[in-house]
Amino acid sequence: MKVVFLDRDGVVNKYPGDRDYVKSLEEFTFLPRSKEAIACLHKAGFQLYVISNQAGVSKGLYSQATLDKITENMLIGVRASGGEINGVYYCTHRPDEDCLCRKPKTGLIELAKKEHSLKLDHAFFIGDSMFDVKTAKASGMVSILVLSGKEKLANRDNWEVKPDFIFPDLFEAAQFILKG
Repeated sequence: MKVVFLDRDGVVNKYPGDRDYVKSLEEFTFLPRSKEAIACLHKAGFQLYVISNQAGVSKGLYSQATLDKITENMLIGVRASGGEINGVYYCTHRPDEDCLCRKPKTGLIELAKKEHSLKLDHAFFIGDSMFDVKTAKASGMVSILVLSGKEKLANRDNWEVKPDFIFPDLFEAAQFILKG
């Protein structure tokens, strides 16, 4: 089974900025070519899962119902472009709650793996932060960092872990995976 995990903010949709969140439907904007990338991967037989930290819920910045509406809007947009996301998993805990599901911990990956009987031998994790790279490495996946969100190449010398691959955005990462 071919599997790709995606972070959401900065990969699928526009990054809201450090310490900010997508708090409403109006603030959710797909990044250029992200829906096309998801559609290409889906049509090539990949299962896709979104794994995202969304502590804004527990911080009271937006409700679980609003997060659910944003998610449904994202899924509708992806389907309208010929793609499919097989599952969406969020950690809504604050960092100080020390849960097992907040990236870079692997709780959400383990949950998706269990619920969908996934094998991660040749799976990819595409994200825009070092949390995503660490999550990929801890789960035994190929880590792909995209530069369309939080992380910048200028910080490269300070990275604790190095991604396996770096691309400008999800579309370029998808093209690389599809060539594999």
